Amino acid sequence: MRWLPAHWSLWSAPAVVIGYVLAVDALALAVTGISSAGLDATSDDWIRLAVLIVASAIHVEAGRDIERLRRKVAEGTTSVNLQSVWTFAAVLILPLSLAIAVSAFTSLHSWARRRRSMPHRVVFSASTLILASAVAAMCLHTINPGSHPGYTGGLIGLVAVVGAAVAYWFINYALVVGAVMLSNPNAPAHKALGQRSDQLIVAGGLGLGLATSLTLEAEPWLTITLLITVLGLHRALLVGQFQSSARTDPLTGLANAVFWHEIAAKELERAHDNESSLVVLYLDLDHFKAINDSHGHQAGDDVLKAIAATLEQEVRAEDLVGRLGGEEFAILLPNTDAGDTVYPAERIRRRIASLVTTVTTPHGSLDIDGLTCSIGTATYPTAGRSLDVLLMAADNATYAAKNAGRNRVVAAPTNPATS
Repeated sequence: MRWLPAHWSLWSAPAVVIGYVLAVDALALAVTGISSAGLDATSDDWIRLAVLIVASAIHVEAGRDIERLRRKVAEGTTSVNLQSVWTFAAVLILPLSLAIAVSAFTSLHSWARRRRSMPHRVVFSASTLILASAVAAMCLHTINPGSHPGYTGGLIGLVAVVGAAVAYWFINYALVVGAVMLSNPNAPAHKALGQRSDQLIVAGGLGLGLATSLTLEAEPWLTITLLITVLGLHRALLVGQFQSSARTDPLTGLANAVFWHEIAAKELERAHDNESSLVVLYLDLDHFKAINDSHGHQAGDDVLKAIAATLEQEVRAEDLVGRLGGEEFAILLPNTDAGDTVYPAERIRRRIASLVTTVTTPHGSLDIDGLTCSIGTATYPTAGRSLDVLLMAADNATYAAKNAGRNRVVAAPTNPATS
């Protein structure tokens, strides 16, 4: 019975979150009521409504399995949602009240089949789509007054559709971001904003929505081909997210240990075939536990993300940075000789020592400086000919750097077995 409003977990949220969510829901309900008054729909409108609802349902059902996989490996990441293909098409081609019906159906059907989101979030999501649809419809009729919904041709028609698409995106995006920021006031703003690349996918969905509306008006049967196109794109996008999540560290975005080892092994084979050198840097942050103990794990996570961003800035495009676990990082430097290792390692060490990181603590934001690291280096083939031996040599060199006082770079000695 958790779907009943009395059992919603929303009521345990801060008052500002409850007020924000209820205000959005109430406004969406008012818009729905107003738009339904005096509905004047043709038989063609009802047919198009049915087509869009069926297409949306097929889309949800076809994507269930891959969505389940994605959630298992990408928990907490921004998801790609191409349902705007159907909801925006409805805005362009149907009276507002019927377009709202498509948005409500899409949200409720997705929740009913997946049952992953809490009910109040589903209602809020549907409300944001309803308000986005209403503002988009207003843009259409304001820019091109008295016109039939949708693209009417010419420059004015194009401006109207683009304005509606921008309004639809902005209202939905802004309302969702507002809810996320209010629910997590101490979290960095970029978390609420999500990935920039996702907005390009949303733009693509809106473009396909325009194509769907034009197809429904001109050649309704061709909508089937658009549905197949959307299903193919959706699966490709989600599989891409699945693969990306499987090879990246969720906190830092760097290569995870499995993927780093996989690439390092391939580069080692290439170095062997080409008789070239390769270098592994093993980096361990000094006294990192003290940050967690003094300021909390969120502060520690903020530091790790800042270190990860710094490492990516300090290496070449062909190098690979990975997080092996905790505060330990590995950097693969293909086509690098032992003599060329000291400079990049020292540059990384100095850059981290000068880093000032703003972290989130239970008592607010705080700037942390004075971070240091110990770096061990190992070169193929002088320090070892296998990846395991190279990593062990680099790890031992890191321990030597720590034993020598930390905040320094130590190179692994030549391995007699390689001579």
